[in-house]
Amino acid sequence: MANHQHAGNPTPRTTPLVIVTPRLVLREFEERDLAAMLAYQSDPRYLRYYAHDRAGRIEEQARELLQRFLAAQQEHPRTTYQLAMTLRENGTLIGNAGVRKVSADATEGDMGCEIAPDHWGRGYATEAASAMLSLGFDCLGLHHIRATTMAPNVAAWRVLEKLGMVREGELRETTRLEDGWANSLVYGMLEHEWRSHKGSEQSG
Repeated sequence: MANHQHAGNPTPRTTPLVIVTPRLVLREFEERDLAAMLAYQSDPRYLRYYAHDRAGRIEEQARELLQRFLAAQQEHPRTTYQLAMTLRENGTLIGNAGVRKVSADATEGDMGCEIAPDHWGRGYATEAASAMLSLGFDCLGLHHIRATTMAPNVAAWRVLEKLGMVREGELRETTRLEDGWANSLVYGMLEHEWRSHKGSEQSG
């Protein structure tokens, strides 16, 4: 179960958000995280599920992303919670996870996470995404959380289904990957579905 050391909008500039799960620490991004981000985002396995023209702008885009994550920490009220995903045992950065909403009073948000390819297949995505759903529903008061993934990325949408999210739609040929156009799958979960899913896990 995730332990939220701080969540929500109060004093975002002075109290960093840290979420501790059994194997992960999800923390605020820092300037020093760029090298680790760039390392896994340059991996061909990672790039397989992103737009094919991204390869030529990897470093530029990594810098832009990091600056956006850092800027979000200074928002008040805050609407974007994108956290660095690190291993609890040694602090190694292996990806990121986040919940975002369009405005401070929004009742809908979207959730996403990414994992360095060297750490795929170990359940970290499920652990981090579950923590993000908990953040959104339990701390931010969201009613509906969506997540979008590429249809060819079977491992990603299976994680969402494992968490109890429901496939709400499929958008045709939204992204051009290296091997052609791919559809996007849209998943969603309502607050009462999250409560039910958590209850069934605890009773099981």
